[in-house]
Amino acid sequence: MVDKVLKALGAAHEGAVGVLLADGSEPGPVYFDVGSGSHMPSSTAWHAYDGRYSRPQAVLLRGSCSCGWRGAAEYPLDWTTLPADQPLYEADVDLSGPIADYEAHLSVIRDGAVPLPAGLAGLLAELVSRLGGLAAEEPLVALKALADLRHVIAQTGQDAVYELTDRDVPLKVVATALGTSEAAARTYLNDYLHP
Repeated sequence: MVDKVLKALGAAHEGAVGVLLADGSEPGPVYFDVGSGSHMPSSTAWHAYDGRYSRPQAVLLRGSCSCGWRGAAEYPLDWTTLPADQPLYEADVDLSGPIADYEAHLSVIRDGAVPLPAGLAGLLAELVSRLGGLAAEEPLVALKALADLRHVIAQTGQDAVYELTDRDVPLKVVATALGTSEAAARTYLNDYLHP
């Protein structure tokens, strides 16, 4: 459930395999010339940096996150063993290191989020299960329950935001507790104040 919450809070921690060039810089997006037109597609996917068609060539891979985090470990690409005439995504490149580093970063984010008390987590799990069953068996009852729940959520959320404001809780603390960025946390809080 925590991953769904992270996604709902602005996708502040979307992971990727990042690249570094030979000079140690992190390149910008690669643009693909598809002929005439006003739209020029681009990509920041690791395999776009294959050196073909005047594109930059990656020399190192590392874990990366949309929050700005970059993995400390670097994984070299051995271009002597990679085929120069085919796309990099077709090559047998081991991505397990950067992916594991990102997952470790996400684990730190999860661990920093405020844990729900066991009783509340159980209650939420039961509510999700019961609402799912109702949606399949009695959809009108499920929708009525969700309508009632929407009002409870709006009021309780507003009360919680006002309490945080009264206590002068810094936005950085709120973001950490929710497992998201400060920008996403600000939007989340404002959604309760200005529905």
